[in-house]
Amino acid sequence: MMKITSSKKQITNKFQKQNIETKEKFNILNFKYRELFEIYRLKFGFYFSTRKFRISRLASIVLLLPILLLTGCSYSFTGASVPPHLHTIAIPNAVDRSGSGEPALRDDFTNELIQKFIDDNSLQVTNKTSADAILNCTIISLPDAPVVIAGGEDVTKRRVTIKVKAVYKDLVKRKTVWDKTFSNYGDYENKDDITSARQAAIKTAIDRVTEDILLGVVSNW
Repeated sequence: MMKITSSKKQITNKFQKQNIETKEKFNILNFKYRELFEIYRLKFGFYFSTRKFRISRLASIVLLLPILLLTGCSYSFTGASVPPHLHTIAIPNAVDRSGSGEPALRDDFTNELIQKFIDDNSLQVTNKTSADAILNCTIISLPDAPVVIAGGEDVTKRRVTIKVKAVYKDLVKRKTVWDKTFSNYGDYENKDDITSARQAAIKTAIDRVTEDILLGVVSNW
C-alpha cells in the first residue's frame, strides 16, 4: 500500500513539474509577442497598439511565425526580458522641455505611460520609495510639420512628432539599464476642425511613443 502511495506521489510530482515547465515556456512566448510586433512595425511601417488593437498573444505568435519563416528572419524567442529581481517600477511625472505650449502634454504622456505598464503587468507600478526600478522621462520636442503637399503647394496633412528621452534605472543593483531617446508621430488633416484634429494626432503620437518605451523596458528592445 505504501509503494502504491509513493508511486502516485511521484507521478503527481512529475505532472506538476511538467506543468510548471510548460507555463514557463508559454510565458516566454507570451512575453516575446510584443517584440515580434515591434520588429515588423519598424520593418514594414505598420503599428499595433496593445490596447486599441487586441489580439490574443498566442494568436499573434501563430500569425507571425509564417512571416518569420518566409522572410528568413533569424529572430529568437530567447533573449532579454525583465530581470527576475525586478518586480515593481516607479514612473514619476515626465518633464516637459518641448516648449510646445501644450499645457496637458506632460500629464497626458505620464498617464498614458503608466497605463501602458498597468495593462502589460510585467512590472507593477508603485512609488519610488518601494520600487525596484525607475523610469524617468523628459519630453524633448513636439514639432508640427507638413507631410503631404498637394497641387498648388497646399498642405493637406501635417505630422506631430514627439521626442522623449527616457532613463531606465535598476534601483536594486543601483545602475542605469539604459538611456535612450524615443520618437513617434501622429498625422492629421489640415482642414475643418484643425484644433481637435491636432489634439487627436498628439494623442496618437503619445500612444505610440509610450508603447515604444514600454517595449524598451519589458523586452530591452
